[in-house]
Amino acid sequence: MANGGPVEHGFPHLETVRESVTALYRRLSYDTVRTFSASVAPVDVAFCDTDDLYLGTQRVAHELVRHYRLPDARMIVSFREMTHAANVELTAGPEYFVELNDRFRTHRRDIGAALAHEVMHVYLHRLDLSFPSTRDNEILTDTATTYLGAGWLLLDAYREDAASSQKLGYLTPEEFGYVLAKRAQVFGEDPSVWFTSPQAYTAYGKGLALARRDEQQPPLTAAGWAGRRRYARDRRHAQDPHVAGAAGAAGAAGGDPYSFTAQPPGQLRVSFPCPTCHQRIRVPVRGRVRARCGLCRTVLECDT
Repeated sequence: MANGGPVEHGFPHLETVRESVTALYRRLSYDTVRTFSASVAPVDVAFCDTDDLYLGTQRVAHELVRHYRLPDARMIVSFREMTHAANVELTAGPEYFVELNDRFRTHRRDIGAALAHEVMHVYLHRLDLSFPSTRDNEILTDTATTYLGAGWLLLDAYREDAASSQKLGYLTPEEFGYVLAKRAQVFGEDPSVWFTSPQAYTAYGKGLALARRDEQQPPLTAAGWAGRRRYARDRRHAQDPHVAGAAGAAGAAGGDPYSFTAQPPGQLRVSFPCPTCHQRIRVPVRGRVRARCGLCRTVLECDT
């Protein structure tokens, strides 16, 4: 939790964020992801200063348990002084003990954001879905929280001005915005209407711009002129037997996500990440092609 200190910006964890989205689809399946089409509603996690601290916290925790469909999980929440925003003890259940930073005694409107992350830890624990390192696992948790409908709370808890700052979670504000935008593209929602933090709007806008660029990369037909021209050059190199040995890395060398392979010999294929779930898709190089991602079922119009 950044509390008065510097807030990291940009997209330093983007690769792990994308791997997290892929892992979610692989572990949950397309059908299960679609059951999270409705985000947590602001009214369900609202916390008034006149509410009883413990009863209100238990109410919000129960709502997040319901949202994640953990009906037999019970959250026992307490407060203590700590460096991090919160901590959860992962056990076999059904009771899970969550500790919140004492700061939330007086910053109650952000209790839902802290609990959203901790309850997601329980959800992923029960799914047996994790990444090897603590850092990557926390990024997975933030990404899953956001993609499954509760992460807008974490972005809305980000506030920064000349005198103070606050940010919850391990993702940067822009990365939260990026995952929110990816979710919005799938479910057709506009999370910005729920923001109370002015800085959250800005971060979401930057994340949305990057999410849109994912859908404008060659060989997708929505790619811009410069991308199409670069792709055509790399394709010519891949088809030239004198330079074919280096063609497979042609896209990657220029920072592009696509790459070419000739398997079997003489049949050139291009692989690129699905703009929705980031699983790599491989299609033949033969002009206009319609591809369907087997993981998230997105239908992609390509010009290979």
